[in-house]
Amino acid sequence: MTESGNRITITVKSFATLREVMDAQLRMKVMEGATIRSLFAELCGRYEGLDERLFAGPGTFRDYVNILKNGRNIQFLAGLDTPLEDGDTIAMFPPLAGG
Repeated sequence: MTESGNRITITVKSFATLREVMDAQLRMKVMEGATIRSLFAELCGRYEGLDERLFAGPGTFRDYVNILKNGRNIQFLAGLDTPLEDGDTIAMFPPLAGG
């Protein structure tokens, strides 16, 4: 018996204050065709408090949150609708303060 739909493996990394509510790094299997939006829906369901740290409102990241797919900011890709591909690394972090 086979599943309808293939699964892909991605790596999710969190930095700085986001590590207070979730793992620093995890490997996940998601459905082929998944997007950043569906990934974060799953992560926010798994980690209590993550939603409040990431989103200002439904579908709107807080200004200080940066999400990178393989080193590229998703703002310059398709935003929350950026598709995930097998082997992707998704990094999420607030900018570092300092001077």
